[in-house]
Amino acid sequence: MATTGGAGRPEKRKAITRAATAVFGREGYVRASMDAIAAEAGVSKRTVYNHFADKETLFLSVALLNSAELTGTIRELMAKYLDRVVDLRQDLTDFAVERARAVLSAGDHGALGRAIRAEVANIPADVLEAWLEAGPIASHRDLAEHFEAIAGRGLLAVDDPGQAAERFTLLTFHGVAERSFWGALPVADEDVVRIAQEGVDAFLRIYRAPAAG
Repeated sequence: MATTGGAGRPEKRKAITRAATAVFGREGYVRASMDAIAAEAGVSKRTVYNHFADKETLFLSVALLNSAELTGTIRELMAKYLDRVVDLRQDLTDFAVERARAVLSAGDHGALGRAIRAEVANIPADVLEAWLEAGPIASHRDLAEHFEAIAGRGLLAVDDPGQAAERFTLLTFHGVAERSFWGALPVADEDVVRIAQEGVDAFLRIYRAPAAG
């Protein structure tokens, strides 16, 4: 990632990245300007360019940072609920509910993700690929590895962990994502729980190992 200058002033860089997250989430990639980001951060445009070579570099930086933070949160939830499964249905449901809550409460992080999805045709290809790899693809890979491990314990019958992870997400999360327009609108918590429970039950009808029944 090409950045410039900024040595010794990490507080300025943090202010710029916070401001850029807000502005890109609010305005989108195309409409957002370096002037607006500088104003939001309370610094000069020159200071922004001292830290980031251009708008694409700044967008890539904040996209990766936000993606990594949310991915890290979801990874922690997987460790909490899926590393040591005690009650398969309950643990899967708890993970699904907490993952949905994390996305719904992502604030500016969620707004940036919505901006990327809305302007996917305008986002530079290398930026989009890097964001996907640091976020959705990384979370999908983590979940697939957990399902492979759970299957190794004889609790799930999984031939293709990647496909199982994709189906789990479709069944337990995408209903919430679509209803909330990816976090733009609130969703009642009882609906989040219901979607997760129904999705987990459907998932287990496909993948529960006979010995775990």
